[in-house]
Amino acid sequence: MLDLTTAVAADTSRTGVVACALYRDGQRIRDIAVEDIGALAGCEGGIVWLGLHEPEAALLGAIQSQLGLHDLMIEDANQPHRRANLDVYDNILFIVLRTAQLDSQGIQYGETHLVVGKGFVVSIRHGASASYAEVRQRCERNPELLRLGESAIMYAILDFVGDNYLPIIDKITEELESIEDDIFSATPARDKIERIYRLRRTA
Repeated sequence: MLDLTTAVAADTSRTGVVACALYRDGQRIRDIAVEDIGALAGCEGGIVWLGLHEPEAALLGAIQSQLGLHDLMIEDANQPHRRANLDVYDNILFIVLRTAQLDSQGIQYGETHLVVGKGFVVSIRHGASASYAEVRQRCERNPELLRLGESAIMYAILDFVGDNYLPIIDKITEELESIEDDIFSATPARDKIERIYRLRRTA
């Protein structure tokens, strides 16, 4: 049996692993290795929070083995989706979130997959998405929130993803208003009308 008081360094150098830590009673206990998450998840009230970014299939396979995840869940985590989704596999939630970021090229889209079960939360980021380090730090500063368990972590990530759409909506609204002002102040130009159509579809 693992000694829960022994510090074990998380293998964050492993490709795809951003952070992997054990929490108990609202406090971060220590970083852990992926190979230990199965033994620690839910043990003595502990919660494992694992953050991944574009992990390889072998890493997802190791996590599946550690947490006993359904084959279909791992299959879904390995492929992109066209819409947000929620599935339940043996009392484990699999949530697909559409993420977005604004850069010089416009709006870039990505995905986050959340795997939430008793004693663990796994976030898997693909494509354009802000890091969830800020979410983790915010939760760690609020032990009362972390004491609420896996659902609190899940909600914090959902809230963060939603908040990241606000500047994009503001930018689209600002650009639409500018184009509409141009249209009503001069003869409508075909490119302006096409631009409005594209922005409306994006929003």
